[in-house]
Amino acid sequence: MGLSVAVAFVVVFAAWVVFAAFDGTSSQLESADVGYQVTSDRAVEVQYTVTADTGEAVDCAVEAQNSGFAVVGWKIVHLPASERRSVTYTTSLATSERAVTGLIYRCWLP
Repeated sequence: MGLSVAVAFVVVFAAWVVFAAFDGTSSQLESADVGYQVTSDRAVEVQYTVTADTGEAVDCAVEAQNSGFAVVGWKIVHLPASERRSVTYTTSLATSERAVTGLIYRCWLP
C-alpha cells in the first residue's frame, strides 16, 4: 500500500513538472545594457534593449552609480507593449551626485 502511494505521488509530481515547464504560457524576458552618457553632475542617460514577447508590457528598474558603486539615481520605468520583440530605450535619470555609470538593474512583467 505504501509503495503504491509513493509511486502515485512521484507520477503526479512528474506530470506537474512537465506541465509547468512546457505549458507554453511562459514569457521570455531579457534586458541588456547598450550604453550611458553622463550629461551633467546631476544627470545620466541610460540606453538599454528589452526583449519580450510582442504585445507584452514590461517594467524595468534603471540605476546610476558613483565611483564607489553606490546607487545615486534610480527610476522604475513602465514600457508599453510593442509589436517588435526587441526595442531599445533611453531613460534619463536625475542623480544625487555625479554618476560614473548607468545601467539596467532588472526588468519584469507587471
